[in-house]
Order: sequence, then C-alpha cells, then structure tokens
Amino acid sequence: MKNEKQPRFLSLPGIGDLALSGVRPLIGISLGLLAGAVLIAISGVNPFTAYVAMLQGALGSPQAIANVLVRASPLLLGGVGVALGIKAGLWNVGIEGYMYAGAIGATWVGIAALPVSPLVHITLAILAAGVVAVIWGVAPAYLRAYRGVNEVISTIMMNYVAIFLVSYLVHEPQPMAEPGSFFPMSLQLAPTARLPILLRGSSLHPGFIIGLAACILFYLILRFTPFGFRTRMLGVNPVGSRYAGVNVKRQILFVLLIGALAGGVAGAVEVMGLKGRLYMDFVAGVGYESVAVALLAAGNPLGVIASALFFAALKAGGATMSIQTGVGGPMTIIIEALCVIFVIGVGYSERKRLTRADKAVKGDEEVKHNVA
Repeated sequence: MKNEKQPRFLSLPGIGDLALSGVRPLIGISLGLLAGAVLIAISGVNPFTAYVAMLQGALGSPQAIANVLVRASPLLLGGVGVALGIKAGLWNVGIEGYMYAGAIGATWVGIAALPVSPLVHITLAILAAGVVAVIWGVAPAYLRAYRGVNEVISTIMMNYVAIFLVSYLVHEPQPMAEPGSFFPMSLQLAPTARLPILLRGSSLHPGFIIGLAACILFYLILRFTPFGFRTRMLGVNPVGSRYAGVNVKRQILFVLLIGALAGGVAGAVEVMGLKGRLYMDFVAGVGYESVAVALLAAGNPLGVIASALFFAALKAGGATMSIQTGVGGPMTIIIEALCVIFVIGVGYSERKRLTRADKAVKGDEEVKHNVA
C-alpha cells in the first residue's frame, strides 16, 4: 500500500477560523465596553446614559467629529510606526520620544521667517522633523540590530531624554524659548509653517489625511513589496529569515528607523496643526497610546485606522460623558486598557485553539502513515 501524505491544505484554518480572526478586535472591544459598563454601573451611573453621552460628544456635531479627527492624527502616525515593528517582531515603544524629537526639528524650521511659500515651508518643517526623529532613533535601532540590546528598554529610556530635552529647549534663555512666557514654550511658528484649518470653527487640520495616507502606504508596502515580505518573514521566523538570505540586522535597523520617522512626523503635525508652538509635555502619553492603538489593530496598518479613530472617539466623548454624568475622566483610560487586554486575550485563546487543532491534524497524519 502506497504511503499517501495528507494534503497540506487540510491543516490550514477554515472559514470559521478566518472569520474569528477578522472579528477578534470587535470581540475584544465589545468585551471591553461591557466591562466598562459594569464599572460605570458600580460607580452609580446608568451605563446606557454614560455611553450615549460619550457617543454624542464624539459624533454629535461636525465640530465633535472634527475633534475626533484631530485627536486621531498623532495616533494614526504613531500607531502605524508601532504596527510596522510588530509585524517584524519588534516592540518599538519609542514613539513618544520620536514625537518630541520630531517636534524639535519642525519647530526650529517653523519659527524661522523663511522667504518661501507656505507649501515649501510646511514641507521643510516636516522633513526636518523626520530627519531629527530618525537621528534620534539611530542609537536604539543600532543597539537592537547589531548589539542585541532589548529595544523596549532603550526606546523607553530615550523617551525620557527627549522629553527633558524639549523641556530644556523651551525654557529661557534658550534661543527657541518664548521670552517672559507664563508657561515653558517656544516662539510661535511662522504663519507659513502652520497647517491650514479645514473646517471653520474647529481645529481640524490635514494631519488626519497624512495619517490615513501613511496607514494605507504602510499596508501596501507590507503586502506587495520585497521589504514588506522580509519584514513579515522576520516577524514569523527570525532564524528562518536568516537562513533564507535576509540581512536580519539591516532589516531590524530599517524597521525601527521607519517607525522613528512616523513618530517624528506625528510630532510635527501636532505642533504645526494644533499647538502653533512647542510646549513642554505637549503630547504627554500620546506616544504610549499609539502602542495600544497598534496592539488593538494586531499590527495591521489598515486596522490602525479604525483603532486610532476608536481611541480618539473615546477621548473626545469621554469629556462629554464626564460633564453630563459625572463619571471621572480616568474611566476613559480604563475602558481603553480593558479593550486592549480583551483583544490580546481573545487572540491568545484563538492561537491556542488553532495550535491544538494543528497538532490534532498532524497526529492523524502520523497515525495514517504508520497504518500504511
């Protein structure tokens, strides 16, 4: 009797598995909102009333929607930078520091009264932000790629350095600092370096368009380019990637530096579109929220769009919920954390189930082989 090998496609996940994988973030978000509703009820507030108020604060008017898009702008850029690292098996948690570094570069160019058009001035400021952020990211990227230093530790430490560097630069008597200001801040950006306002009566600027474009571009790169294929291969099997001829060290370096570039542009967009100048602690915590955004999206650049908008809606609607119902502002952060935890938990359960199913199929193959 001939040895017949079981067809490989039988060990692949079925339609139900793929469907579950696609709705995993939705399941996690639903569970997170449900758990948040329980906590709101414990605090003595009707969860339905609280969530309706949150929804009105996020989507109740054009200005509210504009506020969501403004809040989503840095999350889109920061989240996609983290997502690229996740696809490569790297945890680039330095987005906070890259935002501060990029803001420094954008501010230095933005406060200069250059005899150029607004388009040129804005472009130069964003390019300066990207360059400074990439330079800032060289040290942790090199240490991870060529010295094996854990990127989580090095990027977190560089975050603190960047934060305190900005604090130093916006204090007098530094040239960038505003003289006699009541709060540490830089000089005001030139009008030609400010991003235009898209909706009158709001602070909506083109930052969210830049973020959306970056997410789509990163998805196409990961899906259809050799660089993207090497990145995904590295995330699945670093050892196999090395044997397949991938320059693993160089790939790690490029992935981390591209993440730094995305974070730097996020910082520039925040300064040029919303703040108008560089403040001390101007994006406190947004870089770390970008990590949560990427986790909620499971490292998918297209998923980052939905995840960033969801987080921005929670933050924008949370203020209205707090005013109308008395639920404290920290509840929004708790709900965000619960959603991320449940998404991770559902993903872990799914992987365990698929692993058991794959082992069962392999066991059947061995039994049939021995019988034959």
